Amino acid sequence: MIRPIVLCGGSGTRLWPLSRKTLPKQFVPLIDNKNLLVLTLERLRLLNPEVTCVAAEEHRFLVQESIEAADVRGQQLLEPVARNTAAAMAAVALLSEPDQLLLFAPADHHIPDAERFVATIRKGVPAALAGHLVTFGVEPSFPSTAYGYIRQGEPLTASLGEDAGHMVAAFVEKPAAAHAEQLLLAGGHLWNAGILLVQARVLIAALEQHAPDILQSCREATASVEGDGDFLRMDATAFGRCRSQSIDYAVLEKCEKVAVLPFQGRWSDVGSWNAVADLHEADEHGNRISGQGFAMGATNTFVYAPNRPVVALGTKDLLVVDTPDALLVAHAEFAEQVKDAVALLTTQGHSQATRHRRIPRPWGAYDSVDDGDRFAVKRLTVKPGARLALRMHHHRAEHWVVVKGTARVLCNGEACLVKEDESIYIPVGAKYRLENAGKTVLEVIEIQTGGYLGEDDIVRFEDAAVGAIVKKLA
Repeated sequence: MIRPIVLCGGSGTRLWPLSRKTLPKQFVPLIDNKNLLVLTLERLRLLNPEVTCVAAEEHRFLVQESIEAADVRGQQLLEPVARNTAAAMAAVALLSEPDQLLLFAPADHHIPDAERFVATIRKGVPAALAGHLVTFGVEPSFPSTAYGYIRQGEPLTASLGEDAGHMVAAFVEKPAAAHAEQLLLAGGHLWNAGILLVQARVLIAALEQHAPDILQSCREATASVEGDGDFLRMDATAFGRCRSQSIDYAVLEKCEKVAVLPFQGRWSDVGSWNAVADLHEADEHGNRISGQGFAMGATNTFVYAPNRPVVALGTKDLLVVDTPDALLVAHAEFAEQVKDAVALLTTQGHSQATRHRRIPRPWGAYDSVDDGDRFAVKRLTVKPGARLALRMHHHRAEHWVVVKGTARVLCNGEACLVKEDESIYIPVGAKYRLENAGKTVLEVIEIQTGGYLGEDDIVRFEDAAVGAIVKKLA
């Protein structure tokens, strides 16, 4: 049976300000109030409900929420640092049974025709079992400069069945506009979808031949893996020594036995705001609206406004993206340059470049409402039955006002219930814990005061973490 592996890395900077390092695009609800990871997991569930996700440590609870929402099960292999797709795939292959068929798929693609996708993947099984590394390409609908291309070579032998695919003749880098038009006119070229079907032992052998240093680093990193529930952690030092490179450059472009199958359904990597706009139906003037946006006298304008009314008046060919703490206004032709704006904001020290106002936590989330000299205001939402670990602050006091639900508060060994419209004061140096004692979401307004209000001023006294040694991906 095919084991789906979802690669959840990537920062999605071209979808800033919605996608940021702390909440990349795969975790942001974009389609039917679902995020792209949930949609990916639901699609892969048709192949196998046992799914492995490879994700960053800081995103583990976002992945867990998506796994639960998609009604799949499986483990998460956590990367201590980002080392691109070659290392991620190597680690998974080393932790799998040698003959296991692995399907590596990005977490952030939109493929609405799930049945056709699954049927295409299954067509690649004979070639994969025959020792090929099987990729999947998308029939191009226009001369895109945003995607790499795959040139199809000779058809695979008839013994592998009808429509078994072609050998890969060449991988083509993202082309300039004129070159992209030539590729489209020439025919026989597919957009590279970044999806790979391969047996674990075949991938390991290919890495041994073409990227032995990456394989060796991953061998050391996976020699002993710590298990914490469904989370698997590799050796951080060994994995950190690994060279960062994509599987395309490290292996596929050098390997002789690579096959490709075409996928003829709708596909998008949702890699730019133009791609997001295309997911929405256009009006008679070419305007596309998401949320509380309005277009008046506008043409070919996309407005993304989930939180408040945003009006585009007399605009043309614009992308307008509104979030609580940052606004993007860009000409549609500059959609690919959004990442350059993020780089500029990062160099100038703006936290909005990488962090959202709302930060997810395993117990819920907090939203930074306001801050100033010696004070900060946050809105906490705590899931039913969840609680924060016992903690203490050296430099700040906190005043909590419960606005919804009932909180159970432990402060310096004394417990009490705090109901709606009631408050409690947590002095500097107190050991405390907040818990949702009810069956609905708990909402608390937290007012912090003190000389230092950084998030690193937290001393935790307990964390639920149990280590175990894991030999294979279950």
